[in-house]
Amino acid sequence: MLKAINPATGSEIKEIEEVQLSQAGRIFQQAEHAQKEWQEKSLKERLAYYKTLRLLMASKLDQITTIIHADTGKPKAEALATDIMPVIDSIQHLEKTAETVLGRQNQTTPVLFWGKKSYIEYMARGTVLIISPWNYPLQLAMVPVLSALAGGNSVILKPSEITPLTGKLIELLFKEAGFPEGIVQVAQGGKELGEALVKEKPDYIFFTGSVKTGKIIQEQAAKDLIPTTLELGGKDPLIVFDDANLDRAAKAAVWGAFTNSGQVCMSTERVYVQRAVYQTFVRKVQELTMNLKQGSSLNDDIGSMTFPHQVDVVKKQVADAVNNGAKLAAGCIPAEWEEDSMFIKPMVLIDVNQDMEIMQEETFGPVMPIMPFDTEEEAVELANGTIYGLNASVWSSDIERAERVVSKLVTGNAVVNDVMLTVMNPNLPFGGAKQSGIGRYHGEGGLRIFCHEKSVMTDTGKRSSEIQWYPYRGKYKPYKVLFQTVFGSDKNWKAAAKAYREIMKQSK
Repeated sequence: MLKAINPATGSEIKEIEEVQLSQAGRIFQQAEHAQKEWQEKSLKERLAYYKTLRLLMASKLDQITTIIHADTGKPKAEALATDIMPVIDSIQHLEKTAETVLGRQNQTTPVLFWGKKSYIEYMARGTVLIISPWNYPLQLAMVPVLSALAGGNSVILKPSEITPLTGKLIELLFKEAGFPEGIVQVAQGGKELGEALVKEKPDYIFFTGSVKTGKIIQEQAAKDLIPTTLELGGKDPLIVFDDANLDRAAKAAVWGAFTNSGQVCMSTERVYVQRAVYQTFVRKVQELTMNLKQGSSLNDDIGSMTFPHQVDVVKKQVADAVNNGAKLAAGCIPAEWEEDSMFIKPMVLIDVNQDMEIMQEETFGPVMPIMPFDTEEEAVELANGTIYGLNASVWSSDIERAERVVSKLVTGNAVVNDVMLTVMNPNLPFGGAKQSGIGRYHGEGGLRIFCHEKSVMTDTGKRSSEIQWYPYRGKYKPYKVLFQTVFGSDKNWKAAAKAYREIMKQSK
């Protein structure tokens, strides 16, 4: 049994039954059986279930919020706005766009193949394995599940064992919405179960989590030639130029660094501020941070951490930074933290340097290190100076400069004068560069990754031959005339038509 623990209180909520490793094969058999019937439904028929699910979730917002709040320790307002709302929005987005995106896409046919038509169609891959994390246990599970289902796939979801209540919630939501039995199976368990499911050779793997685990999954998938999407970690920079709206930028930095207690792959984990406004910006951030309310009530801003191991990671990185000269502008040093508490007061670090662990490795906690820079070129170099490339934020009243800087950043996502925004727009693809991941979801491509892309060309079949077929006898010279006319600068279409007729004559 998996124990569901409220991280804010430390109390056990309930036990959730864990799937035995020996059941992995049976789960896949059920998924394959259900998928055959599901893919035969029209996309319109599949989307009818989505509307039912959307209306169901909208009617149960209080219950869903309460479960996520208890499972993660995040404030209820945050759970509603950043974990639940994006799911419902994505459902509605799919209802409006999926038929167009996954429908037949007509394409241009080259002039040499006159008389034929070309198109692309999309077909289900089969059974998709989705392994989701604990920081946004509803959103980061449901959105890929829904995208995979739209394409006609069955889904096996392995949610994080850290947040099993939300995993159970997802299972019940799909059941209550009337989705066919076996089309979405929620397999609760730890990393051993994840390994067992991967070894069953699903048709596609979608993983959200750490770089370390992502590499392990990718290694096994490569052995079996299983396509994957990996949504991994980040060390996202926020760059503030001296002409930026500092009040707005400071508020954004505080929210970007501390929302969900910093347990976000897109968290603001590095802040670079142009030297002329560095001290002013630090003071604004310091004041905003010290006014935040931490706790479990409806009016609190920051909740608890969710995963005990992550507290140790944060403690180690902050201690390393302080021991190497960094200073706290807000918060308290690890030695002063309340023992065994999952609440970490939000921290602002100054006097940091680029080589510190706090500036290089993902923290996944409520820590904001701030460092000055002098030139635009230096800001770009610092921002690109890690192994990660998930998200970035650039602040300036000169939009042309901000967008110029964005274009130089090696990142999968970026925003100007805002923070952590692109993932909330279901029309935009989301994913990382460098070691922040492989592939994209959301947007049109985020639907199509779960499908085989099939290219088709059709002919009426009335002609007896084609210009490129045998025999080749006597075709070289007219080929040359035809191709030079079509692709070169000398557009002698009369000669080309004659050459074409000669080729077709030779083909009979």
